[in-house]
Amino acid sequence: MAEKPRYRPNVTVACVIEAQGKFLLVEEWISDKQQFNQPAGHLEAHESLVMACEREILEETGLSLTPQALVRIDQFSASPELAFLRFTFCCSLANALPSQPQDADITAAHWLSYAEISARQSQLRSPLVLDTIDAYLRGERLPLECLNSRFLTLAPAADAC
Repeated sequence: MAEKPRYRPNVTVACVIEAQGKFLLVEEWISDKQQFNQPAGHLEAHESLVMACEREILEETGLSLTPQALVRIDQFSASPELAFLRFTFCCSLANALPSQPQDADITAAHWLSYAEISARQSQLRSPLVLDTIDAYLRGERLPLECLNSRFLTLAPAADAC
């Protein structure tokens, strides 16, 4: 009897960035469709989840921000073959900062109200975009210390177990 393939969800990070009641979303075109998402992307080898979040924010918005808390962790299946384990962080800013995406796949970044985001539900990259904003607005937060990267080895991949 053949073994079932091991479940290997993609590990991703995202960040709810809020200032004065508006949220920073990035715009991208995927398969000729305009989509909106929080700054988000995949965890890369030898980086912590917080480091991945900082990198994605910088690449997709041009802003150098450190997440303040973890909003939540979601398991999400986009299809039977594609699954994600998404760590959503948050940053609350006093003012909406001008952003300049550095990633060529991101066409723009927009500060949008909740109503404007809700009106674009069909254009959101996934249902997690609005769902995690809702969690943020409910005050859901976990301290960054709950993510232990103390044993993360920042050594060459050849030395990895």
